[in-house]
Amino acid sequence: MLNIAICDDEKKLRKDLRNLIAVQLELTGMDYAIQEFDCGESLLAACDAAEQIDILFLDIEMPGAGGMTTAKMLRQSGRKMIMIFVTAYPDFVFQGYEVQAFHYILKPYEEAKIREVLSKAIEEIHGREAQFYIVEQKSGTLRLPMDSICYFKSDRRTVNVVTVRENVIFYGKLDDVAAELPSCFQRVHNRYLVNMHFVTKIETACCLCHEEEIPVSRAYRQDLAVAFAQMMLY
Repeated sequence: MLNIAICDDEKKLRKDLRNLIAVQLELTGMDYAIQEFDCGESLLAACDAAEQIDILFLDIEMPGAGGMTTAKMLRQSGRKMIMIFVTAYPDFVFQGYEVQAFHYILKPYEEAKIREVLSKAIEEIHGREAQFYIVEQKSGTLRLPMDSICYFKSDRRTVNVVTVRENVIFYGKLDDVAAELPSCFQRVHNRYLVNMHFVTKIETACCLCHEEEIPVSRAYRQDLAVAFAQMMLY
């Protein structure tokens, strides 16, 4: 079941977006449910009640808790749903970096754009479900979901993988780890590999990954900047 939420204070725009999404999902044959929220507060309350949301279409400009504030609170609570911003103002698009927004859609809605972004979001979900990083330890085998891994850090003969829930140490080389990872992982230092989905800020000598400062060496600085900019395009 694919759970989709639309949060927008304008009832007509919610209905229009819901209809466009439903048309596309009917063509896929997927089971789905679409919920509507007229403000950030009601969306947050639903999430606090353990409501599962896979894809969120979130209006940036709303009374009360605006879209950006709502998005930050969802991320701070550990929610990993795909966020797609909807807005009538292109200038707001770049604020999405801070909350790992997947994409954005400009109002008024265009069916072709909805189809394109929704298709990419569904592909992303399927990819997340299928991807695990396998860690072999003396105590057994661990399967770590790729989308829960924040970064890898090498320390001599061992590698420390830091996830949103735990740290796991295993014997290995960072070069070998890098060869097994999807493109969302970026080398930023001889000792560090970061998951770009958790990177919220980059600076000259470091980046912020899951609220931790990770060193960035000169050799990887440009590649990191390019990867960071591309996060809003795919």
